[in-house]
Amino acid sequence: MERLFETPLIRALRFAMLAAATLAVPLAGIVPAQAQSAVGHPDWPGYGDLFVGTCYQPIDRSPEQIRQDITIMKKAGFTMVRMGDLSWDSFEPQEGHFTFEWFDAILDQMHAAGIKVLLDIPGQPAPTWLHKTYPGVDLVTQDGVRRNAATRYWDNISDPDYRRLVRRLAEQMLKRYAHNPAVIAIGYTNEIGNGQMSYSPADRQRFVGWLQKKYGTIAALSTAWATQRWSRRINSWDEVDLPYGNGPGPNERNLDLRRFWSNDTIGALTDLEAVRKQFAPNLPVASNFWPDAWTKGFDYLRSWDKVSTYGGQGFYPGEPLGAALDVSRNRAGHDTPMWLNEFTAGGGGYYGTPGRSRMWAYFGLIYYAQTFLAWTFNSHSGGEEQGLFGLVDHDGRPSWKVGEFGQIASEFAKLKSMGFPRYRKLEVAIAYSFQTNWLTSPPPGPNTMQEYFKTNYPDQAKAALAPLFADNIDIAVIDIGHDAIDRYKLVILPSAYMMDKETAEAVRRYVANGGTVIMTGYSAKVDETGKWFETPLPGRLTDVFGVRTNEFYRAEQPLKSMFDGKVQTGTDPYYEVLEPSTAKPLAMFTNTPKPSPAVTVNRFGKGRAIYLATAAQGAFLDPLVRSLYTELGIERGPVTPPGVVARVVDGRTLYVNTNTAPARVALAGKQHDILSGKAYTDRLDLPPYGVALLQ
Repeated sequence: MERLFETPLIRALRFAMLAAATLAVPLAGIVPAQAQSAVGHPDWPGYGDLFVGTCYQPIDRSPEQIRQDITIMKKAGFTMVRMGDLSWDSFEPQEGHFTFEWFDAILDQMHAAGIKVLLDIPGQPAPTWLHKTYPGVDLVTQDGVRRNAATRYWDNISDPDYRRLVRRLAEQMLKRYAHNPAVIAIGYTNEIGNGQMSYSPADRQRFVGWLQKKYGTIAALSTAWATQRWSRRINSWDEVDLPYGNGPGPNERNLDLRRFWSNDTIGALTDLEAVRKQFAPNLPVASNFWPDAWTKGFDYLRSWDKVSTYGGQGFYPGEPLGAALDVSRNRAGHDTPMWLNEFTAGGGGYYGTPGRSRMWAYFGLIYYAQTFLAWTFNSHSGGEEQGLFGLVDHDGRPSWKVGEFGQIASEFAKLKSMGFPRYRKLEVAIAYSFQTNWLTSPPPGPNTMQEYFKTNYPDQAKAALAPLFADNIDIAVIDIGHDAIDRYKLVILPSAYMMDKETAEAVRRYVANGGTVIMTGYSAKVDETGKWFETPLPGRLTDVFGVRTNEFYRAEQPLKSMFDGKVQTGTDPYYEVLEPSTAKPLAMFTNTPKPSPAVTVNRFGKGRAIYLATAAQGAFLDPLVRSLYTELGIERGPVTPPGVVARVVDGRTLYVNTNTAPARVALAGKQHDILSGKAYTDRLDLPPYGVALLQ
């Protein structure tokens, strides 16, 4: 690889590394998270397995239609379907009365057609009979109004009767299907994370019990919640109310509310995982989670290793940078591939666009995906998704989308021997925290949080990803308070507003032992209770970064700094006045009232901690990240124009044009496209949504 010129950052880093060393921290702490590992299970999907197919709801179809549908799937070359979801009352039409024979027959037909089945335990929506028999499963609004189960996922999954009955359903299904030759994996409760918070007296009591376990005493709770503010002291557990999820309320209480419901969701999942371990330990788990659902969600990045073998999600991408962040975050710390359990095809009021699904499937391959299941097979004629257009039209005739997914299946069958699905040791990690996201997006009401944090936390993560995405470099998106980071050459913390003890210790240990960290403005302002540190900022890490960051302003003119001999002009006016102690300035703001560093670097132990004194934004972060590539040994991927994503896989280069316009890629000499059979010399012209695999 060609050596780049030494930048000011590299020179400053070398100087800093020669400076007097700060006392290193002993190696200890986070143990690498252990997922429900595929290690020791050579029969589980892994190297050389790619699956293309669809989500299928046979409860909408007659026996004759099912036979016709499976014939269409087999002819198209589909290799997997996802079934069972959204169908609890088809398996258990009355409490304790199970009917599986209808499903047995469909599994037999799928197996005969050579189609594997991802079996979903349909924990939501709960059946009407369950709501009518056990009213604790009904939701109660924060205003005290009981809601009928009028729409999907309006189930209180914390209710003990719900939990008991969904476990029984899982037991019955897994005892019956654990060794069915068609079944290849298990999923839990479609789109869990979606749903609503509930405010019944029983919910409040469960919340109080959770607080008692977490804090132990009212005094400790009062300290965490700062109850002395606004004359809101709590003198006994009887005085504790459930905070309002829709506001108003202070951040500290809202954070614990979100944690409570997150832990409740994780508890429901671990219940099902215990059932799988007992009755179907031979099958892996690949669920269709929705951890960032705006109504409730859950902290997936601190629980992925407890509830999944493969990262799984519904994949409905908008733009490619956001899609890359989304898939990487749902892959979390897994070493196994991603399963896109619902995959973009048509949609509600959207018939589809030719070539689009194929393009996103190849994009998925780049981002470690193994499974691509179109949502959905049949176009929906009724229910909440009436007018949702799948692969087969309402009259049962296959649309052109069947052909497109058939093409994907045919091409992917060839790619299985060419390094797909991808497995690679990642070198760069971006820190992401669901808890920081909750804190920085509080519910409506009197709250100065968003007067301070005027940006959007997921957008900050996207800004950190942007230069690496453009340079076609693979990254992990993890919670570094949960997952070990010693394997990474570079770790980036964009707007890490909450700095809990686990995250702070991870950063401290990593840097002390030779790691390189970049942290941006807005970081390390509050502790794990959501309250601002009453210490010099960045809280818990002032010595690691060698600066104090308490003073901040918003510039009236776009921020400017000089870096690597070039003037950089920002887009976000927020900046912090860095007061270096042991840190060295790498770049200075050139148009602030008082000159102050835009970037500093500090030697701490064997490593370095770099602080960017503003929000994560391309003008300042992109050149900073890129200036580290050579020294850290981070290799750029293929050079591509904007909107074209590429990776080298087993000596071949996969190009994906995500644009709706043609794109031209410069090549070195003559290369051959395995997919089309065409030869290209010096340049590759990709049509809109075009893909090519060159060697």
